[in-house]
Amino acid sequence: MKLSKNFTLAEYIKSQTALRHHIDNTPSEEHLEAAKELFEHVVQPVRDRFGPTVINSGYRGPELNERVGGSPSSQHCLGEAVDIECPGVANYDVAMWIAKNTPFDQVILEFAQKGVPDAGWVHVSYKANTEDNRGLAMTAMVENRRTTYHTGLIE
Repeated sequence: MKLSKNFTLAEYIKSQTALRHHIDNTPSEEHLEAAKELFEHVVQPVRDRFGPTVINSGYRGPELNERVGGSPSSQHCLGEAVDIECPGVANYDVAMWIAKNTPFDQVILEFAQKGVPDAGWVHVSYKANTEDNRGLAMTAMVENRRTTYHTGLIE
């Protein structure tokens, strides 16, 4: 099943952890519809702009989310979020392009390192009810061995 021109449901729900632990990671119909909106409005436009786009983390059903230590309120569990990278393109550039060119709920530049373009990844979420999209841009980084979040995209 296609979520958009270049992305399949199989890519979005694939998880090595789910495979290893025999976890069914099939989304509900509601979560599938949310994923289609995410891909149509954000992920496919990223692919159209930058070329090949790798999904590092996609949909996570409740059992998988618990197994990987995800937040119970993670938008990954609702089909509203994805973590991506575009090989050969700095994650900062991908995050900045999303922030300037697509509607989104959150875009988070996660664990990027200055001078290492492919360090980290870009987390992006989108809510089908467009009025609920907050347009929050943040950067996640490790400081004093703790993850901290800062407002804005920091290169």
